[in-house]
Amino acid sequence: MLVSTSTTPAATLSDVTIAFEEVYPPTWAASWDAVGLVCGDPLQPVEKILFAVDPVDAVVDEALTWGADLIITHHPLMLRGVTSVAANTPKGRIVHRLIRSGVALYTAHTNADTASPGVSDALARAVGLTGPLSPLEPDTTDPEGRRGIGRIGELATPLLLRDFADQVTQGLPATAGGVRVAGDLDRLITTVAVSGGAGDSLLGAARAAEVDVYVTSDLRHHPASEFIEQSGGPALIDTAHFASEWPWLADGAAHLGDALGRAGGPNGATVETRVSTTVTDAWSQTFQQV
Repeated sequence: MLVSTSTTPAATLSDVTIAFEEVYPPTWAASWDAVGLVCGDPLQPVEKILFAVDPVDAVVDEALTWGADLIITHHPLMLRGVTSVAANTPKGRIVHRLIRSGVALYTAHTNADTASPGVSDALARAVGLTGPLSPLEPDTTDPEGRRGIGRIGELATPLLLRDFADQVTQGLPATAGGVRVAGDLDRLITTVAVSGGAGDSLLGAARAAEVDVYVTSDLRHHPASEFIEQSGGPALIDTAHFASEWPWLADGAAHLGDALGRAGGPNGATVETRVSTTVTDAWSQTFQQV
């Protein structure tokens, strides 16, 4: 999916990272996170940027085929410490491929999650929320109260849970696992909480918010089962992790373009950006009894 084009001189990798970090400062990331520039020369020119959820081989293939100079991913390549990037390891292989090809890699993870607008804002819009949004778990360091994990909003027109679940399915990329629903399918849905990525740590926040349904990913059996067994709480919609974070990519690309424009003015360098359509969900197939 092509987002923007440019005929003006190329930016440098340093120009791009400075502009991007204006929108998604690394200081907003969680203390355990690993965000920022993974590999690449800050002085190298950048004309094409591929946005993707995961830094995996299939995404590198896509970047090289298109001729990208930089990949910006949501998920870190090295979230946990490593002692080697040997080319016979999965992470090392990707690092070697990128460096040999002159392609840089940058990650924006929890700093993009908490940003306003951020990952959950994009998810909220993708599933049909059109009005004002507020954080599900506010960032206490934000005096304006806009940043935080997850979002809460309302549907313009209430829907039955079955119809809202279908709307969620249609609004997100198709994955093998599809969308799972827990709750009365005839329940009327007005207020919605969403959280891109793994969200069962916010089940309590969703209940406290008194929303009608909570949309997130990677819900585990026991927390979800116990949650549904308690009366009066929201219904649950569980999507593929990849699918719930993919809508942010176009937003990230657009905000980067805006930030570069502010930094360089009307004659400043711009870039061409593309959102990866490669499905990088870990699960490639499901089987059902017949």
